[in-house]
Amino acid sequence: MASTVVHEHDADPCCAGATSALLPIDEATLLAVTFKALADPTRVRLLRYLAESAAGTACACHLPEALGISQPTLSFHMNKLHDAGLVLREKRGRWVHWTVRPESLASVRGFLDLPASADADCC
Repeated sequence: MASTVVHEHDADPCCAGATSALLPIDEATLLAVTFKALADPTRVRLLRYLAESAAGTACACHLPEALGISQPTLSFHMNKLHDAGLVLREKRGRWVHWTVRPESLASVRGFLDLPASADADCC
């Protein structure tokens, strides 16, 4: 006869559903990559600048001056954002134009829109 293992937290109503609230590992990994890419103030500023640009895209030729950074610093940070899937790059002649991938931020928006705890006094 198979025995059922009962964990202490399973009987505690405070912890009911706690394990069902865990993200799947693949989703958590993707979010961690995104948060890691955004863990730098320059990259946050770059992403915001691109998102708010009138044309929906910005040329790399304008970004260093607008943000007060050098071209090599821009390249480093934009590559981090690109590797995380947050921006697209399109080569136009000599320059690269960058665009935010809005769909890449959907999981972040969903994650940050956490429901308020029903019982904040619990535990």
